[in-house]
Amino acid sequence: MRTILLFLFFIITVSDLMAQGRFRATVSGQIKDIQNEPVSGATVNLLMAGDSTVVIRLTSGNNGSFELKVGSPGIYLLAVSAISMEPFISLPFTIDSAGKKLQWPAIILRPQKKTALKEVVVTAKKPLLEYDLDKTIVNVESMIGAAAGSSLEVLEKTPGVTVDNNGEITMNGMQSVTVLIDGRPTYMSGRDLAAYLRSLPGSLLEKIELITNPPAKYDANGGALINIKLKKKRTQGYAGSATHNSNIGKRYRTYNSINLNYLNRKINYFGNFSYSRYTERNQSTDDRAFFTTGGQRTTATKVENDNDARSDELSARLGMDYNLNKKTTLGIILNGTTRKRNDGSEYITQMFSTNDYPDSTGRGNNSTHGRWEQLGANANMQHRFTEKGEEITADLNYIRYNNRSTQDLSNYVEDQSGQLGNISNFLYRLPYSTDVFTARMDYSLPLKNKASFSTGLKSGLVKNNHQSDYYSIPDNKPVPDYSKSNHFIYREYIHALYVNGRKDWKRFGLQLGLRWEYTQTKGNQLGNEAVAPSMFRRNYHSFFPSFFTSYKLDSAGKNSLAFSYARRINRPGYHQLNPFLFFIDQYSYTTGNPMLNPTIANRIELNWRYKQLLTTRLMYERQDDGIANATQIDKNTQINRPENFAARDLLALMVNLSFKPAKWWNMNFHIAGARFSTNGKLYNQSIDLQLYTWRTQIQNQFSISKTWSAELYATYHAPNINFQTYVKSRYWINTAVQKKVLKNKGSIKLNLEDIFHSMGTREENRGLVNAYSFRTNDPDTRRIAISFSYNFGKETFSRKRKYNDDAADELKERAQ
Repeated sequence: MRTILLFLFFIITVSDLMAQGRFRATVSGQIKDIQNEPVSGATVNLLMAGDSTVVIRLTSGNNGSFELKVGSPGIYLLAVSAISMEPFISLPFTIDSAGKKLQWPAIILRPQKKTALKEVVVTAKKPLLEYDLDKTIVNVESMIGAAAGSSLEVLEKTPGVTVDNNGEITMNGMQSVTVLIDGRPTYMSGRDLAAYLRSLPGSLLEKIELITNPPAKYDANGGALINIKLKKKRTQGYAGSATHNSNIGKRYRTYNSINLNYLNRKINYFGNFSYSRYTERNQSTDDRAFFTTGGQRTTATKVENDNDARSDELSARLGMDYNLNKKTTLGIILNGTTRKRNDGSEYITQMFSTNDYPDSTGRGNNSTHGRWEQLGANANMQHRFTEKGEEITADLNYIRYNNRSTQDLSNYVEDQSGQLGNISNFLYRLPYSTDVFTARMDYSLPLKNKASFSTGLKSGLVKNNHQSDYYSIPDNKPVPDYSKSNHFIYREYIHALYVNGRKDWKRFGLQLGLRWEYTQTKGNQLGNEAVAPSMFRRNYHSFFPSFFTSYKLDSAGKNSLAFSYARRINRPGYHQLNPFLFFIDQYSYTTGNPMLNPTIANRIELNWRYKQLLTTRLMYERQDDGIANATQIDKNTQINRPENFAARDLLALMVNLSFKPAKWWNMNFHIAGARFSTNGKLYNQSIDLQLYTWRTQIQNQFSISKTWSAELYATYHAPNINFQTYVKSRYWINTAVQKKVLKNKGSIKLNLEDIFHSMGTREENRGLVNAYSFRTNDPDTRRIAISFSYNFGKETFSRKRKYNDDAADELKERAQ
């Protein structure tokens, strides 16, 4: 740690000495409103006094400060403008050949008169993609189709992001993607995370940040980061928006949301509320065959499953910021969600021997009913020591997830003659809860000549309590079966420290970071009358360095190169450690593995960018001791269990092109090619799987008139492999049209999703011993949707505080 601090100090000191050797006059100052609060995002122009030619243009920082570097002597003017404020222009001033540092007195901008919301006409539109040193920003409001679906469907349309049939999210081929909401974790993954994102209306999203190599500030756990930022009003007064969406395929869905905000001089209230009904009809087929060592088929099964699911969710998020004084702001956020879910499936299983006619047929059904609840609270503080940006932030978080569900299953078997054979009925009661406590503090210090230093610490506790009670039902009366019941309690403590330094020169940028994390885990299977109790403990720590550098190839910064490196860790999900055997159908089970070790990943990335037009990215990642769901055949039953069985190499090349083929046509074209290599040993069999694959996404936006616009989206995924799972190619096409109404305060949108019904998946499990397994999924993805949104309220001038959404904890959401 001491070595890193000394190295950062050395870099900053050397840069200061280099800067002192170059001549450059500067004009600096700070912009404030009439409440003496800094104005961020104001446009500052340095003009030639003779003809008002713009020499330099920039925007003010978070604390309202600016610094203009003047390259030649002359007579200049200073002009400042901001939304809903009267512009400022200075008297002429002279910078002579000797050069000097000119500190301008505080510039006070006054609010414009009669600047109600109804008089403001927005003519600019944000681009779909924007780029920073360590992240890509997707402006969701630039997607016409965003309001017609869920947040998970918005992610599916995001360049580089893939969502599989189980709701697992990958980005640029990387597994273990961490999803944050406003910089804070959801503490979910797998089925729970997918269900939550499906119920979160896309209309609530403002932007999505894609971070392939997270800096030291973020938790080291997980691969890439996806930070979903919700909409927030940033103007004083009261304002809000409301959205309704109805869409229908085989079943009806609806997404509804309302956003509210009120801001005055000392206090800001904000909140959003939503109601969603998500329904899904999915039909799947599993074909499995079993062979002798000589390759002769002994038995085979065909399972056809028809699943019908519905969930109704209510969600609320309320918050308040209070300006204690000019330097200190206190905040609180409360959020809660309740979701009632009903799943029903019917399946038919055919058993074959050596002939092509079934020896027997099994039929069954699976019905699940449950309620999932979430309650969260966050208290935060921001204190500015100086107007230049030195500040400290702190967060306290508590989240509780609670689930109560019941699963009823029944099946019976008929022989070739139709004679009824074995009949079985059983019941699962599956209560579980997760409690999360985190505390975090961050300190940032701006230094001279575009340098900065930050440090912070974090501690967190996660407790997962998962109970699975199994009952057989002879004579319609539940009888406990303790041999198939389980009660698993898992605790995890993570403590972390980090330091980070950044320095920007005229063309060169550098960021160095180091994070240290210490992890303590304890798993306790309580046992019962038939199952002996067991326990495991594990403590480990490690350092996680990160490195980012960029270089502008020309003085205007049109061409730039960037290189980054990061070391990451993928800890097992809480439920992946639970050894409980979970029933899917008569011939399919899943189970956890308490012996899993975390995976270490090293990733490097090189990218070249031309303006906001073209970005080319080359990435390499190596995972050691990788965790994946391995498939094992036990007699006629397929069991999926997570294992550390392989090393995985990923080499990927990604190109993103954003341009205007015509004045009325914006196009974003994304294409990626990758090579996956998986090597390891599983169940005494060597695994050596390699695959070249590619993927492309095209998003077209058409401006038909001032009030009409349209969108056409298409994507194609070539065959892909994820450890043992080989996924065949697929594609889908969406289209949307939008009409602005009610003096541009409202909009009506019509969407057609998966027009050719081609989004289903076909998967094959490879590396099985004397067995074959192939699965097809046909989900309810071809849909038509209509949505209406409306903005209301009265706004005056720019708000005083900019949210620091990333100040809270960014732990991995691993609760499922």
